[in-house]
Amino acid sequence: MRAVLQRVSRASVTINKKKIRSIGPGFLVFLGISPEDRDEDIQWLTSKISDMRIFSDETGKMNCSVREIEGEILLVSQFTLFASTRKGNRPSFSRSADPKMALPLYNQFITDLRRKSDRPVKTGEFGAHMDVELCNDGPVTIIIDSQNRE
Repeated sequence: MRAVLQRVSRASVTINKKKIRSIGPGFLVFLGISPEDRDEDIQWLTSKISDMRIFSDETGKMNCSVREIEGEILLVSQFTLFASTRKGNRPSFSRSADPKMALPLYNQFITDLRRKSDRPVKTGEFGAHMDVELCNDGPVTIIIDSQNRE
C-alpha cells in the first residue's frame, strides 16, 4: 500500500459538481493498493498514519498527531499511485490492484483507520472520478509505502 499524506487546513471531494465530503484541519490521505497488499499492510499503515506527528505543538515544533489536535481525516482511493512510467510517456497501471481485490482492502483500511486514530474518517467514492480540493498546511506532504517501510 502506498499513501500520500498531506497535512491540510481544509480539504473536500466533489463528484458530479456536488461536494460530498469535506474536512477542516487534519490529513488528506491518497491511498493506492497493489496486488501484493495484505492485512499486515493495512495494520502497519493505519498505525503509521494515526501516530504520525506532523502537527505543530505549542512551540511550533512538529510533535502532535492528528488525534492530539482533534483533526479529521479525508481518505481518497487513488490507483494511480502505483503508476509505472518506465517505458514511454503513457503510464502503466499494472502494479495497481484490480478493483475487485482493492475495494475490500480499502473498506478494511477505513475501518481500521477509524479505530486506531479515534478520529472522524471521511472518504471519497471508490472508483469514481473525483475533484479533490485542498489547502496543504505547510506545505507538509509525506509518502509512505508499506512495502518499503522507510
